[in-house]
Amino acid sequence: MKIHYDLDSISELKHTAVTTGTFDGVHLGHKTIIDKLISVAKQIDGESVLLTFYPHPRMVLFPDDHEIRLLNTQSEKEQLLESCGIDHLVVVNFTKEFSRLSSLEFVRNILANKLKAKKLVIGYDHHFGRNREGSFAHLLEFGSLYGFEVEEIPAKDIDEVAVSSSKIRKAIEAGDIDTANKYLGYAYSFTGKVIKGKQLGRTIGYPTANIAITDPYKLIPAIGVYAVKVMFAKQTYEGMLSIGKNPTVSNQNILSIEVNIFEFNADIYNKEITVFIYKKLRDEEKYSSLDELKAQLAVDKQNALKFLI
Repeated sequence: MKIHYDLDSISELKHTAVTTGTFDGVHLGHKTIIDKLISVAKQIDGESVLLTFYPHPRMVLFPDDHEIRLLNTQSEKEQLLESCGIDHLVVVNFTKEFSRLSSLEFVRNILANKLKAKKLVIGYDHHFGRNREGSFAHLLEFGSLYGFEVEEIPAKDIDEVAVSSSKIRKAIEAGDIDTANKYLGYAYSFTGKVIKGKQLGRTIGYPTANIAITDPYKLIPAIGVYAVKVMFAKQTYEGMLSIGKNPTVSNQNILSIEVNIFEFNADIYNKEITVFIYKKLRDEEKYSSLDELKAQLAVDKQNALKFLI
């Protein structure tokens, strides 16, 4: 997959099937569209092109909304899209100026002139351009002007998987990892740097790696304890993750993200690890003593292994 970050530098595209959208999560609904895009590109003996945006349009259009959280970082989204088999990924720098393009300008300047679209593949009820003024009817009209055909994926084909990025975000925020992973089609994950913590876990036999998330817009699951897998240096390990405020050992209202990696003793301070979340084991609880907490962690580990092995 070739990635293009500058529309003005694209020159090799000549005969393409194109789709466009934010694709946060690259979930099963998105994959329905992507699979169709790749199929259509083969039918016309052309190349598949997916056009997406960075930053996410909501960040630009609603800069004062500090509650925005996304399923994917840009790097994660690019990796997921590459695994789908797309020929070209075009990442448009989304600005307020770009958001003011009319639907006609978007089609003429970008889809037709820059991307050389011969086929446009869109999901049902697709809108685009300034104030989302463009519709499927507009695309049919513009297609006849600029020499491309439009293929709309029927509502039933996407509704069969009943997936949306907003549904997945709500599931993750509620700690419903089962639903989130089902809709995503893969285990939800995040990447962060391991930082120094209070090192209390090692005193009770469960040392944890404290994780600082590098992307401030990355959505973190609800407070609780989870069964996870951890990737470090291309190796994968089982573990259990705690997201919470450590009420047993702390009275500070500070959220921490800590993972106990099973059968692991390497020094990973200041290194990046990726955590894949498979199951919520329980809510966070306050215990009367460290011994009681240690006993619960032993139960958590056994429960985690049931889901991971």
